[in-house]
Amino acid sequence: MIRINHLSKGYVRGGQAIPVLLDIELDVAAGEFIALMGPSGSGKSTLLNLIAGIDQPSAGRIEIGGVDIARLSEGELADWRAANVGFIFQFYNLLPVLSAFDNVELPLLLTGLSARERHQRVAQVLNLVGLNDRADHYPNELSGGQQQRVAIARALVTDPALIVADEPTGDLDRATGEEVLSLLDQLVHELGKTIVMVTHDPKAAEYATHTLHLDKGNLVEQAAHAA
Repeated sequence: MIRINHLSKGYVRGGQAIPVLLDIELDVAAGEFIALMGPSGSGKSTLLNLIAGIDQPSAGRIEIGGVDIARLSEGELADWRAANVGFIFQFYNLLPVLSAFDNVELPLLLTGLSARERHQRVAQVLNLVGLNDRADHYPNELSGGQQQRVAIARALVTDPALIVADEPTGDLDRATGEEVLSLLDQLVHELGKTIVMVTHDPKAAEYATHTLHLDKGNLVEQAAHAA
């Protein structure tokens, strides 16, 4: 699903080159749930953004589903993201003026689906995350856990093969966070989704099939979890 070869990423600030990722090698099979851990500044979010096609590498290959996304133009990359990647963020990123239903429907407005098809898709994913009865509620009428479930439904509505999650439980209490992680686990084992999740929480990482550790831009450890 994901094949990364000799991946490096750096920035130039004030005329000085600042390396962030150094010669990363990584293979992720379809249907795996990867937890990406490491100290602040280790390059976790940068690697996640590269895998999601939000950023582009300084060198190397990122092959997702057989497509080398490092070679795509900005327009091609935007189209690829819309068709292949679902995004889940720590702070939900829901639009407060839209209902849960309308927030989930947003990614579908960029597709050629009819209104009826869009509504069917939205109803299906809201049912999957257990929020059909909250479809007409606005974000400020929902708990943090419910808002994150709406965000997960929005990530799923285009049926992407890859889901990237940046600290998805970071703003939730432990019990609610475990509910969200159980839902992500369900997406992997029942729907075959591939998930790459950045987290600082070792308990959250336990839900993953593999944990990767980054330190100072280097991939220093890969650990497989018991089934």
